[in-house]
Amino acid sequence: MTGRFITLEGGEGAGKSTQLKALAQRLRGTGLEVVETREPGGSAGAEAIRSLLLTGAEDRWNARAEALLFAAARADHLEKTILPGLRRGAWVLSDRFLDSSRAYQSGASGLADADILALHRIGSEGLLPDRTLVLTLDEAEAAARAAKRDRGAADRIGARDTAFHRRVADAFRAYACQEPGRIRLIDASGQPDEVTARLWDALSDLMP
Repeated sequence: MTGRFITLEGGEGAGKSTQLKALAQRLRGTGLEVVETREPGGSAGAEAIRSLLLTGAEDRWNARAEALLFAAARADHLEKTILPGLRRGAWVLSDRFLDSSRAYQSGASGLADADILALHRIGSEGLLPDRTLVLTLDEAEAAARAAKRDRGAADRIGARDTAFHRRVADAFRAYACQEPGRIRLIDASGQPDEVTARLWDALSDLMP
């Protein structure tokens, strides 16, 4: 039996972590095994790389170095956490995956999307999620949520300026237009349970 691989994507403050937990709980209620994970991270090696990526000065790494570090973390995450879960039939839910690398290092930082995808083919054998759910939110509301969450201590990527995060959001929308079968845009406004219901509906065709 093969499980399903679902990723939640979106900009800062969209509610990915909250919604991943809610979605996992609802899936477990149907009797499914669910693995909750995140990027960068999700395995011991990837968590070590996460600390390198998200701490320090904003100019600690350039876009090329970031892309390589993210790809390395993802390769370990895939081998140690994602694939084992899928092989035993679990639904693996990840807070970010490849499309964040594309949006942040390509769409917002100027690297070629083809180069990000090439790194993914080398490090992670080109694996794509069964469904990618991109949470979308008004720019001002997203910024307010992120500020409340971070309490003045945003990580080195989250702390980048409004123009950067606007490019990230635009990139996610572009990818959804390019791959409508895999990527779905989900309105993240309103009450959390309303957003969870939208996510659930977007997975209905994958349910056993």
